[in-house]
Amino acid sequence: MQEITVEQLAAAQQDDQAFLLDVREGMEYVQGHVPGAVLIPMSQLAGRVAEVPRDRPVHVICRSGNRSASMTAFLQRAGVDAWNVAGGTDAWARSGRPLVAGRDPR
Repeated sequence: MQEITVEQLAAAQQDDQAFLLDVREGMEYVQGHVPGAVLIPMSQLAGRVAEVPRDRPVHVICRSGNRSASMTAFLQRAGVDAWNVAGGTDAWARSGRPLVAGRDPR
């Protein structure tokens, strides 16, 4: 499976090169998510896979990296250039990077 670190994610976000997909549940997302992350909960992803872009890499994140790993594999089977974010949102926060609280801006 393709995997990136939070440092690589931060660099990709600066270059606006990738789509960041948060697969946690809504309450988890609202409590704190990586800036720019778009929420499609794991429980809904199969039915909403058409919303995931195919023209750029998709970085998949959850709390710790477990759920996102399985959803990364699912997306890869669906033909998406998906990458799991190692350590998830917890690793992002532990690295001193900010989290945003609140709803999905869409």
